[in-house]
Amino acid sequence: MDSKTAPPLSLAWFIWGLGVLFYMMGFFQRMAPAVMTEELMRDFTISATALGNLSGFYFYSYVVMQIPTGLLADMWGPRRLLTLGSLVAGIGILLFALAPQLIWANIGRFLIGGSVAVAFVGCLKVSMNWFTSRYYAMISGMTLLFGVVGAILAGPPLRLFMDHYSWRVIFLWTAVFTFIICASIWFFVRDYPHEKGYRDLQSCNSLHDSQILSKVIRGIYEVLTYRNIDLLFLAPGGIVGCQLTFTGLWGVPFLATHYGLSTSQAAVLTSTSLVAWGIGCPILGWLSDRIGNRKHIYLIGCVLSLMGFSTVFFVPNLPLIMLIGLLLVTGFSSGSVILGFAFAKESAPASLSGTVTGIYNTGMIIGPTIMQPAVGWVLDQKWQGTAMNGIRIYGLDAYHAGFGLMIAWGVLSVIMLLFTRDTHCRQRV
Repeated sequence: MDSKTAPPLSLAWFIWGLGVLFYMMGFFQRMAPAVMTEELMRDFTISATALGNLSGFYFYSYVVMQIPTGLLADMWGPRRLLTLGSLVAGIGILLFALAPQLIWANIGRFLIGGSVAVAFVGCLKVSMNWFTSRYYAMISGMTLLFGVVGAILAGPPLRLFMDHYSWRVIFLWTAVFTFIICASIWFFVRDYPHEKGYRDLQSCNSLHDSQILSKVIRGIYEVLTYRNIDLLFLAPGGIVGCQLTFTGLWGVPFLATHYGLSTSQAAVLTSTSLVAWGIGCPILGWLSDRIGNRKHIYLIGCVLSLMGFSTVFFVPNLPLIMLIGLLLVTGFSSGSVILGFAFAKESAPASLSGTVTGIYNTGMIIGPTIMQPAVGWVLDQKWQGTAMNGIRIYGLDAYHAGFGLMIAWGVLSVIMLLFTRDTHCRQRV
């Protein structure tokens, strides 16, 4: 019998907190271009298409890293994974801040996206090793919540700093902060409590690298044989694509141009939707567990979100109070995508839950990965030649055409959900 004591909660929270700081930085970097569209287009002399690609480079590498991240977490452990991730992220942020040309900014964003992709899984791995199982669900929700906090910091607070400092200076300091996080993780985080003299709460992973890789490949193949998983892989992209493409890039210039708002005011409105999204995720998850239903709550949330976004996009001159209300409703309703993690997990054998999570999360991120540059391309095709201070101004027709792509994918998401089979909150296989 192990005579060592369990690790104190204060130490467990501290170790988890260092990982969460990195996760928050990743969300901050994901959403930052939304309040920097004018500055980026002016500094790099680029069109909406190029700006969409610049923002999208974050997602290109992020998507690619989703499945390998789980494999790396098992092979390396969270300490090395989070340390390397934050180191590469700091280098990417530094490269982005100092970029003399667009290609270097793209490379920087690419490095940032691929490196911060490890943050969420790394935090979950830390929580599994340092906390008892009864804390796991709560800590998973708290991790997501802190991610949303990082996204909010990339809204009005970032815009406020940009009113006084160059975006390059601000990002140089965020690079320094990321390197400090990196050093802190390396010196203070450990994979298991026994490395700090405490009793382990979970058994250590004893699989060899080749065994893990083989298991992952077999798992992916098996997971994709379940119809629900295939449908759920396609479903979240439309809703998350609407949410992150609007709040993460094109919402601020749209609101500023067509509602006469300042960039700071427009950033507050898009952040309002993000806050509602962060609140909606745990509440709708709780409601789903309470009534024993996944499909219908997910479906209703998607429909309400689409209705809200459609109204914001296509009904001109909405009163400000109605606009705020609609953004709150769309954000809260978009939180229903969180149900897909449990829905998908219950649709495949429990032994494949990690693989299922990676596949579903990939489906979520594909939405903004495709939509951010696609909307930018459509805006450029519809541009009427109007510019101000070297920045292209896009008309309402151009935004309608671009945002129409997002709504179309959202409708496809609803159709996919209609063909799923509800698990009623029970493991079906």
